[in-house]
Amino acid sequence: MNKTVVERDLELKLVLSAERGVPVPARLTYRADDPYAVLITFHIGSDHPVAWTFARELLVEGVFRPCGSGDVRVWPTTSEGRSVIRMALSSPDGDVLLEASPAVVSAWLERTLWMVPPGSETQQLGIDEGLAELLSPTRTEDA
Repeated sequence: MNKTVVERDLELKLVLSAERGVPVPARLTYRADDPYAVLITFHIGSDHPVAWTFARELLVEGVFRPCGSGDVRVWPTTSEGRSVIRMALSSPDGDVLLEASPAVVSAWLERTLWMVPPGSETQQLGIDEGLAELLSPTRTEDA
């Protein structure tokens, strides 16, 4: 098991109307080497699954309250008498409204937050070490 990646397959519901929805297999992926982002890949029965990347913080906040603007919006609500997390995704190709299980999303998010706690993301990127290396004087050999 790779300790730098947290993945979870799940079934989302593509909301077509207030009365209709279709199941959409998807995968949530979080990588410690890209600590600010989450990836949702939709396996829509093609050779080229559709993937969306957005801020982990947006999904964390969206479990509790409406957040996001523009291309990605996330909020908790109820549908058919049960709690759901809704995600509205917009692109030039179209808009989709998806529903996910709050328990599944929250459990997956908890694993990502355990692996890379909020506020420690920059440590995962090695920015300080990279800057120190760039700014350190280079040694030249005597000729």
